[in-house]
Amino acid sequence: MPAVDKLLLEEALQDSPQTRSLLSVFEEDAGTLTDYTNQLLQAMQRVFGAQNEMCLATQQLSKQLLAYEKQNFALGKGDEEVISTLHYFSEVVDKLNVLHTELAKQLADAMVLPIVQFREKDLTEVSTLKELFGLASSEHDLSMAKYSRLPKKKENEKVKTEVVKEVAAARRKQHLASLQYYSALNALQYRKQMAMMEPMIGFAHGQINFFKKGAEMFSKSMDSFLSSVADMVQSIEVELEAEAEKTRISQQELLSVDESVYTPDFDVAAPQVNRNLIQKAGYLNLRNKTGLVTTTWERLYFFTQGGNLMCQPRGAVAGGLIQDLDNCSVMAVDCEDRRYCFQITTPSGKPGIILQAESRKENEEWICAINNISRQIYLTDNPEAVAIKLNQKALQAVTPFTSFGKKQESSCLSQNLKNSETENDKIVPKATVSIPEAEELIAPGTPIQFDIVLPATEFLDQNRGSRRINPFGETEDESFPEAEDSLLQQMFIVRFLGSMAVKTDSTTEVIYEAMRQVLAARAIHNIFRMTESHLMVTSQTLRLIDPQTQVSRANFELTSVTQFAAHQENKRLVGFVIRIPESTGEESLSTYIFESNSEGEKICYAINLGKEIIEVQKAH
Repeated sequence: MPAVDKLLLEEALQDSPQTRSLLSVFEEDAGTLTDYTNQLLQAMQRVFGAQNEMCLATQQLSKQLLAYEKQNFALGKGDEEVISTLHYFSEVVDKLNVLHTELAKQLADAMVLPIVQFREKDLTEVSTLKELFGLASSEHDLSMAKYSRLPKKKENEKVKTEVVKEVAAARRKQHLASLQYYSALNALQYRKQMAMMEPMIGFAHGQINFFKKGAEMFSKSMDSFLSSVADMVQSIEVELEAEAEKTRISQQELLSVDESVYTPDFDVAAPQVNRNLIQKAGYLNLRNKTGLVTTTWERLYFFTQGGNLMCQPRGAVAGGLIQDLDNCSVMAVDCEDRRYCFQITTPSGKPGIILQAESRKENEEWICAINNISRQIYLTDNPEAVAIKLNQKALQAVTPFTSFGKKQESSCLSQNLKNSETENDKIVPKATVSIPEAEELIAPGTPIQFDIVLPATEFLDQNRGSRRINPFGETEDESFPEAEDSLLQQMFIVRFLGSMAVKTDSTTEVIYEAMRQVLAARAIHNIFRMTESHLMVTSQTLRLIDPQTQVSRANFELTSVTQFAAHQENKRLVGFVIRIPESTGEESLSTYIFESNSEGEKICYAINLGKEIIEVQKAH
């Protein structure tokens, strides 16, 4: 028996484009089979009609043969032999008419009826299930669109619960419809073979019986052939019964799953997120701009392939490239009051596409997967192990180190203003260097601030009389007089990573420890958003300026900067420690960590140069 292709019932719930593409092949096959069945039925009805006509014709012929005797021929003498002969022929024709009638009945029952039943039952069932599947899919799409439009803030829990139940009901209905539709299409592959062969078996048996009774015109070899065909049909029927039972059991197992399979975002409180993914696939909503201020959202199937993000619409044979993910960045964004949105940014910093996931778990897994792919982990020999190792390092980074012995001991251009080292002081044996513990640098459990609104700036505004920021985008003084009179004025593009309070500013190790804790916290909590600013270094201040409005976001006196350093491995990371007097008379220490577009040592060099200028000015 030839192999039969099947639709996997396990893929019905996912409803992926691959499954839809395979489904379209089955639907095309069913459509072709329907057209062919109609044509075959017309041909068989024509044969049956001809056979009925043969019955009527032979009946008419027998009557006409008997009517010869009743004819009043003017020269009718000597026709007795003819009449007796015609009587015999009439009897033969009558017998043949009986055979033709039996043959016509056999053709109607064994040839025409099976193909009619196949068309009216099986093909009509497939067509009906196709319509039900289409209606269920449309209803599911409408419910998912309604669910996707749920607002992120101030949402009505009752409305949300109703929408979630509606989505679950629509998804279950679609699942049930797809299971029935797939099962019918699978069974059709078996019934198709039976439907093509059974009518011809009936036709052949009818003809053989007709000719056997009329005259031995068929050899016995035909009987064995038809017997083998009948055995094959019987075996197909046995396989169909076994497949039907297997399909019934599979349907029961698939429909006995938990309701969480149908409910989107069912584990929103504590989703089990896999952060080690190097490939991901699933449906996302793509934001498209249709005008200057109007946008539309389209639900499409996305998947990663190597370092590329691909998109495949329903019914498409293959996917198309949407975004190159190498060296890109991804972050969660707020977009049109929709939940679970994230944006992919190109390596050049140009904002890319905005996508929306259907749940918090999917949102975080997509961000983690794209993050892993952007690091080009997929190019390694064992990308899964590399991704797990990197994420384990991020998790371990939360635990404070007991020793900084693994850190590079070479120092960058940053230095401590209070302890100016001579050349002899720098040559110190490594065994005599006392490296402080992590607890001595930063208190355990110190909160980290990821927002650009820095507490130091607010303190300066309240207690030191510095200029406050006008909410209309302008400073109190439109110009920066200290920048005009400054001997040093350098601008750097930086992105704020985080700030935290520290216990000491006697060593640059406190900056390295702050960098480690800030980056580890961002990795663990999946925080990718960063605020870009312009850092202006003068001989008097460090100023953070908004690149859009040129408004001063933060201002630090250069004399309050007690430590500054760049990371030894990641050259773009830079940080500095600020000493701020408090109203109580004491002083507080805070470390600010930034990522620069240029090397951090250049910023350190500029800060060091500004401090030297201050010292020279003091000396004069």
